[in-house]
Amino acid sequence: MSDQSNTWSDERVELLRKLWTEGLSASQIAAELGGVTRNAVIGKVHRLGLSGRAKSAAPAASRPRKAAHTRSPSHPMTQPSGQTVVRGNTALAAAPELETEAVPQEQFQPQDEVVVPLSERVTIMELREAMCRWPMGDPTTPDFRFCGARSLLGMPYCAHHARIAYQPAADRRREKKVMRS
Repeated sequence: MSDQSNTWSDERVELLRKLWTEGLSASQIAAELGGVTRNAVIGKVHRLGLSGRAKSAAPAASRPRKAAHTRSPSHPMTQPSGQTVVRGNTALAAAPELETEAVPQEQFQPQDEVVVPLSERVTIMELREAMCRWPMGDPTTPDFRFCGARSLLGMPYCAHHARIAYQPAADRRREKKVMRS
């Protein structure tokens, strides 16, 4: 850092106050004062607690804009009926709630738990390519095993565990709504 002990003398602070209340920007004030940056001006204004700024002067004689030429698009976009289009950054916008029918509780029967005989369960060292890799038990205990049943072609799980692992998204949403109510 350079020695800035003389940067903000009383005279310069008064000039800063005057220029700030006149509505000059921090860059303009820095150029007027000389020897300070825009950020130094902003910091000093903040420390002094200055607020009430006058509106800055209108830009010097801006050129008039040309009238926008309206042209019909070669491929007009059609709006889906009943939906509104939101333009701009919508990443943080709330997702619209989908209307779903109320599904009776009895439709969601828990799947029958398949009991895999201990003789079919395998350790990680015994797992082979066509064996179900569904974990069974607590991985921190010596009893931990994998299902070991014949897996479906091209999948890591047997038919039963594949149904659990690969639920359609609509079913998952429906189950969440049932759990909430």
